[in-house]
Amino acid sequence: MAPPQVAPTNSVAIRAVDWQQVLSEPETGTIRPVGYNDGVVFAAPTLIAQAPAEAGERSTGKALQLDPPKEDGELGDGSEGDKEAVGKENGNEAAPEKKEANSPSPSFPPASVDYYISTALARHPKLLAARQRVAAATYVIPQAKALPDPTFNNTFWPIQDQALETAAGRVGHQMSVNQMVPFPKKLQTKAVIASREVQIAQAEVDLIAREITESVRLAYYEVWFAGRAIAIIEETKDLVADLTDVAEARYRSGGSQQDVLRAQLETDRLDEQLISLRKQKQIAQADLATLLQQPVGLVPETTDRLDIADTPQQIESLISLAEQCNPKLRGLAWEIQRDREKQRLACLQKYPDFTVGVNWGLISDSSSVLSPVANGHDNISFNLGTTLPIWRDKIDAGIREASHRTSSTTRRLEAERDELYGKIRRLIAQADALSEQRDIYEDRIIPRTEDTLKLSIADYRGKRTDFFTLIETYRELLMFETQLARIDATLAGTIAQLDRTVGCPY
Repeated sequence: MAPPQVAPTNSVAIRAVDWQQVLSEPETGTIRPVGYNDGVVFAAPTLIAQAPAEAGERSTGKALQLDPPKEDGELGDGSEGDKEAVGKENGNEAAPEKKEANSPSPSFPPASVDYYISTALARHPKLLAARQRVAAATYVIPQAKALPDPTFNNTFWPIQDQALETAAGRVGHQMSVNQMVPFPKKLQTKAVIASREVQIAQAEVDLIAREITESVRLAYYEVWFAGRAIAIIEETKDLVADLTDVAEARYRSGGSQQDVLRAQLETDRLDEQLISLRKQKQIAQADLATLLQQPVGLVPETTDRLDIADTPQQIESLISLAEQCNPKLRGLAWEIQRDREKQRLACLQKYPDFTVGVNWGLISDSSSVLSPVANGHDNISFNLGTTLPIWRDKIDAGIREASHRTSSTTRRLEAERDELYGKIRRLIAQADALSEQRDIYEDRIIPRTEDTLKLSIADYRGKRTDFFTLIETYRELLMFETQLARIDATLAGTIAQLDRTVGCPY
């Protein structure tokens, strides 16, 4: 599931920085990253990056607030007055946080991704159906190893003068009970085939569980990204409001009205982006709620922190784990075992099955019998029969059929294994790229862009640059912040895909 794209111009939020020293100190304060990438990046793992910092640490919190420029000649001469702090006094209260349009339902507070996974695995109908198939398959085993039902026959003569007669008297009823007994090992082989079917069904349960787990995690990360991007833009709106105040102050002192209009336009652009992101979040929440089998009224929310697990550096170790744990590989391995047992059963068809039975004849010695020595003693006899497997063409065809099916399943396993190895390599390569991109955004791109924005603000206050340059720098920072958030979510989604591919914890 590829994360939805975010336009480059609507991506980013300014972190909380000591802007009061923007003009008074040459050094740049410590800057902490925020983040998301608008689909420009790949997705996959190996030295996977550290978990993102707490939301509070990466939050822009208090938005940048600028004092209006001095009137007339007091601005632009490079004096100490030109280098006053750009933010409000530390004692001033921060603007109240703005709530998202979709607040979490009281009955469904923000929860971790593990909680949502356990909820989905407990109630998803697709997984429940697969478990029922396993339960049904287990009851095939006693049926497969049981003998066929015995048969009972009764031959009788309703017209006495037409009935069979023996020296002992007239035969009234002739009854028999027969039992088919397959050749040794046939029933045992059928039971083994049935047990392999149970293991194949269980592998399907594991496969569906991994699919649901991956889907929940990807939907969760999309909800997290949309919420994080909304928070970034909400915080950025405070900065734009301050820039608007500065532009209006300069306009009153003889500046250009275009600066005011551009600042107001930026506010409108942010509002438009918020609408798009809130819609994106609602769609991701709907996908997550569907996986959780929740009522429409319950809206799932994510925690502020996005945990990103590390992945091993060795591809060989992951491939070895996948050989043991991947449900699809295990299912195909059990299919090969089943097909081999079917091939063995086909070979056993060359041997006959047996029939054993007992017969009882009810003899009548009434006065109508013809034999003068009739005594009415009933007859008891036993019979033994066998099938004659003489149609060798049919038997040989069955053996060849089973052999081809075994060979086909073996090739399918080889193809699936090769595809699995390639997917693991791609995911690890993608994760490496994401990890490196994340480091570049955190350590170089975003800090330098923030420094540039500080200088642009100072130059604008000193009338050494125009408002257009200031806005372009602010847009770049917003874009980079949002791209870093996208990288975090994409990296987490890549690890989810790798977890599903490997099939067990690593």
